[in-house]
Parts: sequence; C-alpha cells; structure tokens
Amino acid sequence: MDAAIAEADALMRAGRIEPAAAKLRPFAQDPTSPKAAIDLCYLLAANELGEDAIKVIAPRALASDASLAVLSAYGAALKSAGRLEEAVKVYQRACIAAPQSAVAEHNLAAALGDGHWFAQAEAASARALQKGLDGPETWLVRARALQGLGRFDDAERAYRQCLLRRPNSADAHAELSQLIWVRTEDESLACQMLDEARGSWPADADLARARSKFLDSIGDRDRAYRVLADTAARPGVDPMLHADATLMAMWVDGAKAVDHARLAMKVNPEHGAAIAALCQAYLATGEAALALPLAEDLRRRWPLDQFAINLVGMCWRLLGDARYRELYDYDRLVRHGPIDTPQGWTSLEAYLADLKVSLEGLHRLRGHPIGQSLRNGTQTPQSLDRIQDPAIMAFFNAIDLSVQTYLASLERDGMALGRPYARGGRCRVDKAWSIRLRPGGFHVSHIHPKGWISSACHISLPPAIESGHEGWLGFGEPGLPTSPALPAEHFVKPEPGHIALFPSYMWHGTVPFSGEGERLGIALDLLPA
Repeated sequence: MDAAIAEADALMRAGRIEPAAAKLRPFAQDPTSPKAAIDLCYLLAANELGEDAIKVIAPRALASDASLAVLSAYGAALKSAGRLEEAVKVYQRACIAAPQSAVAEHNLAAALGDGHWFAQAEAASARALQKGLDGPETWLVRARALQGLGRFDDAERAYRQCLLRRPNSADAHAELSQLIWVRTEDESLACQMLDEARGSWPADADLARARSKFLDSIGDRDRAYRVLADTAARPGVDPMLHADATLMAMWVDGAKAVDHARLAMKVNPEHGAAIAALCQAYLATGEAALALPLAEDLRRRWPLDQFAINLVGMCWRLLGDARYRELYDYDRLVRHGPIDTPQGWTSLEAYLADLKVSLEGLHRLRGHPIGQSLRNGTQTPQSLDRIQDPAIMAFFNAIDLSVQTYLASLERDGMALGRPYARGGRCRVDKAWSIRLRPGGFHVSHIHPKGWISSACHISLPPAIESGHEGWLGFGEPGLPTSPALPAEHFVKPEPGHIALFPSYMWHGTVPFSGEGERLGIALDLLPA
C-alpha cells in the first residue's frame, strides 16, 4: 500500500488527479486501515471533488468511535463540497472526541473562518494556542479572524507572528500586504516585508505570485509580468510559474504569453492551470480555433466551474458559433427589478436609508482589496449574512421574491447554468458583501468561478448615473485580452433598491463614473441549496 500511496502522490503533484485516485481506491475500502481512505479523501477534496471525497470517508466518519484523523478528513471533504455548516459540526465533534487536541481546535477555527464566523474562529484559534499549538498555520488562521472582526492592529501582529515562524509564508505575506494596503494605500509600506522575503528567497514561486498579484491589482501589469518572468527564468523554480506568467504576458505581449503557456504544458500537459493558460494565450493572439478544444477539455473536467463555461463561450463568440447566444442570452438570463420592502419599514425608501447607514458603518478601510474586481473603492471584509444588524438581516428577506422569480424563469426554460438544479429547488447565499465606489471607481470585468447565480443590488448612486453609461453595469466585455477585442454587449442602469440577477459565468463590470457622490451596493453569489 505504501508504494501505491507514493505513486498516487507523484501523480497528484503532476496534476493527474484521476489516475492518482484510481491508485488509492482499492486500498481505501480496506476496513482494517483508514490511511488510504484518508489520503484519497484529502486528494479529492484538494481538487474540488468534495462530494466524491465525502463518499470515501463518510462510512468511517459516521461511526461512533471515529478517530480524530478520520473526522478531520471528513471535515475537509465537507468544506471542499461547500457544506461549511456541516463541516463545522464535524470539527466540533472532533474537539469533543479529542478535548486535549490543539489540532482539532485549529481545524475548527479554520472552518469557522472560512464561513466568516470570525468571533467563533478567533475563540477557537485562542484555544488552539492555549493547548500548545504555536505553528504559523494557527497564527494565520487567527490573523484572518481578527481581520474579519475589524481588529486590524491585532491582525497585523498575528500575521507578523506567523511570519516569525515561517518567514517565507506567501499566504501570510500576501494577506499582510493587503491589510496594510487597504488601510494606507501605500504600496511601499504594504509590500516592505514581502519584498524583503523575495530578496531572501528569489526563486520562491509563491512569493513571486503574491507580489505579481499585488502589482496587477494596483494597475501595474508590466511590473507584474516582469516579477513572474524573471522568477520563472531562475533554475529550479516551479515550472508551473510559467502558467501564471502567461496570464500577465497576454496583456503585454501575446507571443510571449503563448511561449510561457507552452513551457507549462511541456512540463505538465494534463495540469488544469497549464491548459487554461494556453487557452487564454490563444484567445489573446486570435487563435480561437486552437483555444476551443482546450476550453472544452476544461469544461469536461470541471463542469461546475464557471470560468471553464466562460472560456467555451468566448471561443464560440470569436468563432461566430450560434451556441454563444445560448450562454449570453441577456433578455432571458439578466433580470433587473425592485426588491421588496421588508417587514418593519413603511417604504422601500425608508428601508434603503437605514440600510445605507448600516452598510456605511462597515466601510472602515481606504483601499480596494487585492485580487478583487473593484478599483478606487472599498469592500466589507465579512460576509453580510453573518452580521447581526436589523437592516442588513432584513435584506435577505427583501430579495427573496426576486430570487425565487428568477429561479422559476430558469426552471421554465430548463436552464441549469452549468450546475445541477432540481426542479422546484431553492438556493442559498454563498457570500454577500458591500461595495462602495468613489468617483472614478469601477469594477473591472470579471466572473465568479465558484458561483452559480450572481447579483448586484444598488442602495445609493451618484448623480453621474444619468450621464451616458457612467456607473452602469456592463455585460459581455471580457476581463482578459482577445484578438479581436470584444466590447460590452449589454448594459443595465442601476436604480436604488433594484437588484440585477445573472449567471456567474457572465463577464460583468461597471463603467467608471465622474463627479461627486458614491456608488453603494450589495453583491452576492447564490448556489443551489
């Protein structure tokens, strides 16, 4: 069995997930040893095959005497499947089963943090530390919880504690840089420790990725590309960094993008990131016919991934394929209308006034988050469905009829939007957040890869909304370069108290606005319940 596990591990590192899983499946059914089942569970969970991972480990985890290792694997499987509340319950069970285990508390803290239950995550991380776990991973989980609670000074200290223990932790550097940036909008201050770490570990691919992502988010794609290209040229560097370099090079030089993508494919031709990189490079250089089979391969592998659906659609659009209009049928798939006045308010206008006050109290930062779509604005750090505020809590009831009407229209059309959808089913909020844009602010065109239905509800708007398309929602303009360039095809004028609903795979962004005022709204993703 050990030889099979070693071979499966090698296959996994090569991106060959299915052959790796096939190596482990015969051993995973051995009732006398849970190791192969645990290893297979983690393998599947790490590659977004959470439901398959659950099937592997659940028979062992549901036993009354399940070990901490089995319960931990089961929690990871549930997290991968997006079933966070169930994962939290399993991790709580693990803490009861192993009351002295600091690892069990750490796992619980991480799951609570993923679900934006930040107060409980902070408490669990404190217990993990009290029970003797002092590693960088626990300090990172704690830092995230403190940041989510708005305890920014404490969060900075926790990130630095993580980096004392692991000075080249790319995750900690990236998140500390972002926290300093959103508080100061000072690049040099935000990236001081990250740049020092890169000086000490110049061949660290993850540190290069973190710095490049920061530069991309502040609009410096030339430098973002150079960071990746220079690091990828060093001996011994993770060759998959060429896939990342592709995504920056395609904005700078399409031919270089293809070269980087082919290098990644040469090393690992079955890796999803390499396939996606080459597909996008071909789109940037006007070779949609070469991109299409790559996009179709990605969609076969990950049929629920909204970006895979999107790539196929882009190829169809560039090739003049009529199937594109099935994915981008704006009249059928983009809906915009008023939300209800929730109970306790006499009018929608009165409710929006209270909701605006509640949301503005959450916008305490200065800069836009790194790696997100907004520019020149702020975003709330905690999912709004976790906030105990009367006006915010009422919002989810206020949009319910709009959402159900939209779902009913999909049901009548037999449209699943890339995900299984049971007739008469409902959906659940995955994450909800508020965005406040200043004059000149906008969203770059983007999609939500892990979503299903996305939305934007507008609470207050600037006067410039009445000027052309300033501040409007735009659909169809790709957030990556294509040859020829593809413009936006559809616009929606925002109105206070109106919600727009659309498939998560659709390119969408906003047009910058000038003048005075702010653009305050709520965005959320919905998944099948």
